[in-house]
Amino acid sequence: MSVSIVQYFGEQNSKCGYCSGTNCSRSHGMHAYRLSCDDYQELIDRGWRRCGNYCYKPQNDVTCCPCYTIKSDALEFKLSKSNKRILRRMNKFLRDGKREPGESKTSNNGDGGDVEIGDNTSELQPQLPDKKPSVIDVDHVENLAQSRAAPEKMINTTEMLEPKPGDDDQSASSKASNKFSSSNPPRKKAKQMRLERRQAKLGTSLEQSQTKTKPQEKSLRDFLSAASETDKYKLKLTLVPVHGAEFERTLSQSYKLYEKYQIAIHNDPPKNQEAYKEHLKFSPMKHQKNEDGPEMGYGSFHQQYWLNDKLIAVGVIDILPGSVSSVYFFYDPDYSFLSLGTYGSLREIDLVQTIAKRVPALKYYYMGFYIHSCPKMRYKGKLSASYLLCPETYVWLPLTDDIRSKLDAKKYQRLNPVATDKDVNEFLNQHLNDVQLLLDARTCITYQRFVQMVGGFGERESIIEYCKLVGKVCAHRMVYVNMS
Repeated sequence: MSVSIVQYFGEQNSKCGYCSGTNCSRSHGMHAYRLSCDDYQELIDRGWRRCGNYCYKPQNDVTCCPCYTIKSDALEFKLSKSNKRILRRMNKFLRDGKREPGESKTSNNGDGGDVEIGDNTSELQPQLPDKKPSVIDVDHVENLAQSRAAPEKMINTTEMLEPKPGDDDQSASSKASNKFSSSNPPRKKAKQMRLERRQAKLGTSLEQSQTKTKPQEKSLRDFLSAASETDKYKLKLTLVPVHGAEFERTLSQSYKLYEKYQIAIHNDPPKNQEAYKEHLKFSPMKHQKNEDGPEMGYGSFHQQYWLNDKLIAVGVIDILPGSVSSVYFFYDPDYSFLSLGTYGSLREIDLVQTIAKRVPALKYYYMGFYIHSCPKMRYKGKLSASYLLCPETYVWLPLTDDIRSKLDAKKYQRLNPVATDKDVNEFLNQHLNDVQLLLDARTCITYQRFVQMVGGFGERESIIEYCKLVGKVCAHRMVYVNMS
């Protein structure tokens, strides 16, 4: 298993791309030389997100535009009318190559009604810090950490988060999700009540009537499987590992597409191909395959959308033990009429549903951040079966109208309404002794051992701050680089 190796950069202040405020976007950041897929899953479940090898966690209680991690349960996902309309539009275009009358070249992405997801406004990439990480031999440090840990008792995640007697082997997160999603059932509508009374008079049940009259609703897979040999256009999706030869072979095409997208949609041309790779190719996760894992393995990928032989869209994703996490999505603006942002989200949900058949635990689709204080970024909350992460207790709560109303009233909210709930993965000062430190190219020791050797340590407060942000599990598993 890979050893995660990071260097903590501390608090970061920068210009906000959502409200255009100067130096008001607050976050904590770190450079990840390497992350195991398990550790990155832990981190995003604590509000972290990555851009290339840079990982950042917004300070939601003080930043200008709070960013709440959002995910959708792909197995509970239901298509909206807008979703179906977009899928039909794509199928029609593939079939005959024609656009529907009255279609605009770009899609409306406002915050009203049944909107089309993410076609004009992608989540902005963070401003990378000026600070450069220490230069290390990552493979050597990984071997060093593994050899040091071998004779010692390794930290057991299940022991650290083992539920107390009486908890019925249910995690705090799942209990909270059940607690907050099992509210009183909705009242029946008048139309439904009239139908039930009519069925009672006729002596048949509502279920029998619905079975006879209600047609089988088409699934997402049904829509995506509608391609025919006679179609004018063929749409092919290829999943390309970022560390593989196929990525390099198609690099010039994907970069040109990215450049075109950034200029047309964000008016923000990339500096060069290296800047593109730094943001969307570089990844701290290695491509790994397990016998009981997904067929394509875990790690970072580009999902490429080829219309015949033309690349028209790319979804940058991470495939993790519990989720598919969307990193970025870009497309050819000439095909905006196809609502490719929404279509890409639906394709990525379909990918989760497909993987979940083999790996049941991998059933969530992470969309990044939900930014309620920025109306143009509320589109992510339109996906069904969506949940927001509480920024204090790190449990998931269904995104309801009640939560939306609270965020309307005040942009920062704890979200979890149970005042007594705490972070079950909280790092306390007494856990500090087991944190692993890299002091130089040959020295990887625990904090306790280091203090015994030198007596004191000036970086103590910074290490504690980092550990509280990543949680107890990752604080003990990951190597903290301190070579200053």
